[in-house]
Amino acid sequence: MAKGTTIALQVVIALALLGSLVVQTVIAPLLYADLEGEATWARITLVAILVLGVATMQVFGVCVWILLRKVRRGSLFSTSSFRFVDTIIGAILAAAVLAWVLAALLAPGEMAPGVVALIGGAGVVLAGMALLVVVMKALLRQAIDRDAEARALRSELDDEVI
Repeated sequence: MAKGTTIALQVVIALALLGSLVVQTVIAPLLYADLEGEATWARITLVAILVLGVATMQVFGVCVWILLRKVRRGSLFSTSSFRFVDTIIGAILAAAVLAWVLAALLAPGEMAPGVVALIGGAGVVLAGMALLVVVMKALLRQAIDRDAEARALRSELDDEVI
């Protein structure tokens, strides 16, 4: 991967992380205040879902950042990368669950059914993204295995050359 591409992606991640901190520190309290007429449990639950949803994105961003560093160092194809890929999968699944919880909380209220369906559908899309990352993890495992096999063959050839 080109160095410019990884740097551009790191800039995007950094901006997203900064924006997410603004959401958690400024927007979430404003949302809580805006929901003043609602029941306390509903206010707390909605704001908690927002903050936790943003936290899943933050975890995702940090893990991708670390994997990008591994790409630049040439150490992506190692078993230590699986820890970060697994964390990404968990963060995406957590975001899907939060979307479904939000849809379930909004369903019996005054929210339009289409909006509830869109939120539930977003949860399905997130779950699909997690499955896509699972497939990519399997591809990473294959690449690591092929890399180890190639190294062993190179070492064997080096030993055979006179």
